[in-house]
Amino acid sequence: MIFVSLWACLSQEPIPDDYLVVSQEQQSSWTQNFNPFLASGLSRWPTNAGVYEPLMIYSPLQGRYVPWLATQFQWNENATTLSFRIRNDVQWSDGHPFTPDDVVFTFSLMQENPALDTRGIWDKLSAVERQPEDWVQFSFSEPFASGLDALAHQFIVPKHIWSNIADPIDFANPQPVGTGPYTEILHFGAQQWDLGRNPHYWQDLESAPKALRFPAFPSNEQAALALLKGEVDWAGNFLPAIDRIYVGRDEAHHHYWFPLVGTSVLLYPNHHHPLLKDVRVRKAISHALDRKKIVEIAMHDYTAPAPVTGLSPAYGTWKTPAEDWTEYDIDRAKELLTEAGYTFGDDDILLDPNKKPVSLTLSVVSGWSDWVRAAQVISQQLSDIGIQTRVEGRDFGAWFSRLQKGEFDVSLGWSTEGPTPQGFYGDLMSAKKIKPVGEAATVNWHRFSDPVTDELLMDFERTPHPQQQKAILQKLQDRFIEQAPAIPLFLNPSWGECNSKRFIGWPSAENPYARLSPNNPPETLLVMTRIRAR
Repeated sequence: MIFVSLWACLSQEPIPDDYLVVSQEQQSSWTQNFNPFLASGLSRWPTNAGVYEPLMIYSPLQGRYVPWLATQFQWNENATTLSFRIRNDVQWSDGHPFTPDDVVFTFSLMQENPALDTRGIWDKLSAVERQPEDWVQFSFSEPFASGLDALAHQFIVPKHIWSNIADPIDFANPQPVGTGPYTEILHFGAQQWDLGRNPHYWQDLESAPKALRFPAFPSNEQAALALLKGEVDWAGNFLPAIDRIYVGRDEAHHHYWFPLVGTSVLLYPNHHHPLLKDVRVRKAISHALDRKKIVEIAMHDYTAPAPVTGLSPAYGTWKTPAEDWTEYDIDRAKELLTEAGYTFGDDDILLDPNKKPVSLTLSVVSGWSDWVRAAQVISQQLSDIGIQTRVEGRDFGAWFSRLQKGEFDVSLGWSTEGPTPQGFYGDLMSAKKIKPVGEAATVNWHRFSDPVTDELLMDFERTPHPQQQKAILQKLQDRFIEQAPAIPLFLNPSWGECNSKRFIGWPSAENPYARLSPNNPPETLLVMTRIRAR
């Protein structure tokens, strides 16, 4: 009740006409942290795509890399060096010139402080050097054909600021200096903060919103209420019956677009759990899930059940899998459990080989109402194979921390997307991405180890030829289906809502220059730099 009261007080404040109100993070209060090297949810949105910017932006809807701080890229013939030409007309928000030296510095800082290198870029890099005519060359220790995706999306920080930071890992960066369209902290309070335009931005922002405003919403419900009342201009929230409760309130200005161009929402099984380390058990759990019902009840049919590959149709066609453990089949689930040494006791309760009842805790973000409902449906369905499941909701920060550290039984979670499925499968199955339980992992939260996948990923990196890469990706897909390291649930909608009453230029199915959702950095920069006041 206290959160509703706080928002009621906030909502009475008039919103300046040239301020765009954004709902992207669900937090009960704000912490002033703009360190771009921190994991999502720890630094404020849009630190990594609004304050700071990358070299290029991959747009899945355009199917190409959009030049940003870099205007060009070029490979050598054996994929061991990749060079970017850096823009020469950019300034930092404090007026200092942006140069290729800032790019070299950013990557050097990550090399000197491995905790900042959350994606392990320096596992492949051997050198980063400035070249004539504003080029920066990246040299790899071995062929690295997916290096473009790894490097293009790296945000760049200013050398003249960060070279003086004693501890860049713990630096809160409360007054950031960036190259992005919005960099100026106009006001920062626990319940609301405002981010103003960069006075030195390299693109035209004259007709863009003067500032972005961020009210604090602790859950989907509070965020949805403000959106429905027309008090939020841009959001990425789940809304049930959206045509009736949102569009129907103002058909001229309330819009949404949920393209299915990413990967899947997955059920992550912790591979350190004695029950879940057995592939037969994981496939049994998958067979017990009626995904059509999950999509209908929890997702209001906005999306579709995920295929056994975990991939959306945006990734093209693939060889039909020989096995489909995403089919709803209770009998097959029980057969697999019996093969694995489990039995059924009184009231069909599943008993492990030691004759003890099997129970699991299913982790979910407490404020994400669609995921909470999906978890409840999954819990009910797993009881049909005798597994007693308790749904445990935590706020985002606590949930994500435990997910990263591998401190869970099973958990809902998103998955990696990119230009090819290489990142998706690599992040789910590579032994090289594993961290010890208790140590935060950027990906592979479930701690699945597969050396065969690592060999296939190495083969992929060695060849720049698309047909050879596709053959390797097919083998990765087959390996995923064979091992079932994680369980695809439903295709991940790109939730996006907007209010065009004060601002126009939003992406849509008719104007698909980017996804409407604010949940896909750095693609959100494409939206920030296109929307304009009426």
